Amino acid sequence: MQPLVIRTSEDAIAAVPYLLGFHPSRSLVVIGFDGPHTTCAIRLDLPTHDAAERVAAMLARNGFRKALLLGYGEAEDTTPSIETMRAALTDKGLDVPEAIRVFDGRWWSLTCNDACCPAEGTPYDINTSTLAAEATYAGHVALADRAELTGSLDPVTGPARTSMHTATQRAERRFLRWARDGTSSMSLQARTIDEGLAFLPPLLTRARSGHDPTDDEVAWLGFLLTELRIRDEAWVRIDEDAPASDIAFWRDIVRRVEPPYAAAPASLLAHAAYSAGNGSLANVALERALDADPTYSMAVLLRELATSGIPPTSARMHMTPEQLAAAYQEAEKTPKAS
Repeated sequence: MQPLVIRTSEDAIAAVPYLLGFHPSRSLVVIGFDGPHTTCAIRLDLPTHDAAERVAAMLARNGFRKALLLGYGEAEDTTPSIETMRAALTDKGLDVPEAIRVFDGRWWSLTCNDACCPAEGTPYDINTSTLAAEATYAGHVALADRAELTGSLDPVTGPARTSMHTATQRAERRFLRWARDGTSSMSLQARTIDEGLAFLPPLLTRARSGHDPTDDEVAWLGFLLTELRIRDEAWVRIDEDAPASDIAFWRDIVRRVEPPYAAAPASLLAHAAYSAGNGSLANVALERALDADPTYSMAVLLRELATSGIPPTSARMHMTPEQLAAAYQEAEKTPKAS
């Protein structure tokens, strides 16, 4: 997606919903820029006093030199948090050229020390903003609020849920038939891996061509992803330079798999979203993953990366399927400690 270019205070206000993926409320948004990485937008629930030092240190550690602050809410809720964050950023060497309070269709500059801003605030309308139009054209989406973003990953319901439940039972019976053959656990794992490596690439190819997977394919994929080798195969096949189709695919899978199978696809969605710079979607996906399995290693790792403020460009896998296969083969040759 094309980056959003912020030139004015109105541009910043118009950009935030598209940077976050939803329209914020009772929030403080910190936009780090002028550094070695792309723009970093961080949203915090009000009040934010306890987070100020952590966020400032994170932005400084990642080389950002400037930051914009936008507080959403009544003055008594937002102004103290803005001032605390502004002081913390300044203390870490970041310049804060603008700090804005946004509420009820108006905005106030907290860096304005003269008559540049009316006391009643300056009205704005995102719907008439050129930047908002550019963001929409570039494929950015702004949902109504975070609840709508969270709801976009809710499991399907009704007949669709019933159909997926039945398909999952078929997938599990398929595996149980393998187990009844008297196959050893190692052979069973090898068979699962072989099945997954044959099944996954053509499924992803068809999905990127616009063909939605069937319920049976989704159910079988959900089962196969419980094998880490297949999960990792799906991980390295995410197009980190243009992850839009991967985001759409894994969002669909997350919603359709039975909840106990959600950890792997939700983690893969989180990585695709993080690669796109969509931290809000990545965080919601990680919540789904950790709800399914609080100790799921990939989700825990990605959560640590996001919390540490590691930029998407530094969190990339940089590994091809061939390199992944070679790494697994090398690991199999390494003697295990007794």
